Amino acid sequence: MPQRETQPILIVEDSEDDFEATIRAFKRANLKNPVHWASSGYEALELLETMPRPGLILLDLNMPGLDGRKTLEMIKSNENWRKIPVVILTTSDDERDIEGCYALGANTYVQKPVDLDGLFAAIQRLKEYWFEIAILPLEG
Repeated sequence: MPQRETQPILIVEDSEDDFEATIRAFKRANLKNPVHWASSGYEALELLETMPRPGLILLDLNMPGLDGRKTLEMIKSNENWRKIPVVILTTSDDERDIEGCYALGANTYVQKPVDLDGLFAAIQRLKEYWFEIAILPLEG
């Protein structure tokens, strides 16, 4: 199996419905990578300590507790995790969120499509870019 298909993806999303929709979109896009789910920022940081290094993190911004902005800041300030690409996948199109996330080191900012077909198309494009075009770092 190609290395790109073995790198796990960490999805940080507090909505189980949105997580399940993303998994359906992954299947439709034929994305075979193992997926880990964290339903909060705290859970994501705990998972990053124990799981194999993810090739990509999909991060929601608006979560209770440790939100996506603070989670992003903590990931990008950690020597072991800072090179992991982080894609912000959120409903917010607020310019302050966009600017702030890029300032904190986000690699891409994607507004979550409101319908399932839009999500499928967005995930297909993410797959094509992050797992077919871009070369991802393997280790720290």
